[in-house]
Amino acid sequence: MYNDYPKPHEDLRELVDRIDKLGQLVRVPEADPDLELGTLIELVAHRGGEGAPALLFEKLAGDGKGFRVLSGATNSAQRLALTMGFPRPDHPLDAVNSYRERMQTHQPIPPSEVDSGPVLENILREGEIDLTAIPAPRLHELDGGRYLGTDDLVIMQDPDDGWVNIGTYRSMVQGPDRTGLWISPGKQGRQIREKYFAQGKPCPVLISCGHDPLLFLASGNELRWGLSEYDYAGGHRGAPIEVVRSELYGLPMPAAAEFVIEGELHPGETAPEGPFGEFTGYYAGGRSEQPVVRVRRVYHRDNPILTVASPIRPPSNFSYSKCVMKAGMVWDEIERAGLSGVRGVWCHEAGAARMFTVVSIKQAYAGHAKQAALLAASCQSSSYLGRFVVVVDDDIDPTNTFDVLWAMSTRCDPAQDIDLIRGTWSGPLDPRLDRATTTNSRALITAVRPFGREFPAVAEASPELRDRVAAKFAELLDRLPTS
Repeated sequence: MYNDYPKPHEDLRELVDRIDKLGQLVRVPEADPDLELGTLIELVAHRGGEGAPALLFEKLAGDGKGFRVLSGATNSAQRLALTMGFPRPDHPLDAVNSYRERMQTHQPIPPSEVDSGPVLENILREGEIDLTAIPAPRLHELDGGRYLGTDDLVIMQDPDDGWVNIGTYRSMVQGPDRTGLWISPGKQGRQIREKYFAQGKPCPVLISCGHDPLLFLASGNELRWGLSEYDYAGGHRGAPIEVVRSELYGLPMPAAAEFVIEGELHPGETAPEGPFGEFTGYYAGGRSEQPVVRVRRVYHRDNPILTVASPIRPPSNFSYSKCVMKAGMVWDEIERAGLSGVRGVWCHEAGAARMFTVVSIKQAYAGHAKQAALLAASCQSSSYLGRFVVVVDDDIDPTNTFDVLWAMSTRCDPAQDIDLIRGTWSGPLDPRLDRATTTNSRALITAVRPFGREFPAVAEASPELRDRVAAKFAELLDRLPTS
């Protein structure tokens, strides 16, 4: 079974139907892609939180070509489980544990090449392309332009090893056949681009702007060098992703993608890019010269659905799913490194799923908590743009911010239990850094009872007593408002 279904969804459109049947899709009859769409996404994300629905914008003001926009496809526990094929979760850690259980047997499955697919329903070539006619949204008031690529897949092939990398990097429309591509230092796509440039060659690229959200989940996380996101996503799906080769460079694109552009980045060819509201909640990175893609092909389905990620002050329309995926990956890595006693890991939305990570452990020896903090701060999955790692005891729910702050306030002595690591990987999207700096520091906070030392008991009723009293006064308690 794949969630409640006998097999995975075939494409984005089938997944939208499943989300609709789940009762978590709201259809918006029409919205203006200039600020109105992005602001509605923000209002829904901030009012609904984790329970906010997905939005399907069925018409975009000023567009006569049938474009639609999907927001928040995986941004609830239920929708993430639907996309990934997990059992229905009751608690955020249920989804994290489903991910971890999957990874116990996960094997990468390479994509399957097919001769044709829905993405080839329409092909535009040189002289026919006009990206300015596409209703790419301007999401935030201070954005430097309209962004076609936010929930996108940037597909490149390493010129040395031949493996295919997929990353998510923002893409601002720069003209009828030009679009920018901003890639943070250290990211795999940037390393591949620089390999081509060092050889004096253009870097071929595909940018998919509408696709199965499972691929977006894969592209937005730190996988090991050489592991294609196609293979990783196929392993989660339990079946290969179908791909077709592009006309110009033979790069593999999802056969069921909604909208894909093909072109190349040329050494020294840049244009002003940004600013753009980013996932940290700030217009980080400013405006700068960035490489541009010469767009020479556009492939798209009839009435294509553009997928949009709107980075804002958290929570956003994609931050919850990032928290689940990141928490599962960190938990998996620190256990593989030999750490025992882990009871839970959560990457908080307030920290943009990267900057505030909490690990719950059952302490077994002196130094156990510090080991957990060091591993969680330095593993591959949390290596980029982290800030705080907090380790708590196993009686603390790592997803509960109130509980975590209580543990920090009562079990952590700042002079003894907070350590700093300097010179760690960050980048221009870190709002705390100046433009000349690409490293930051990490705070490791061990908010646990001192191991081997007597510590006061928690002042609360035992679970048995709570259950007994709750059962007796159930009618009274049911009348109380819930937080």
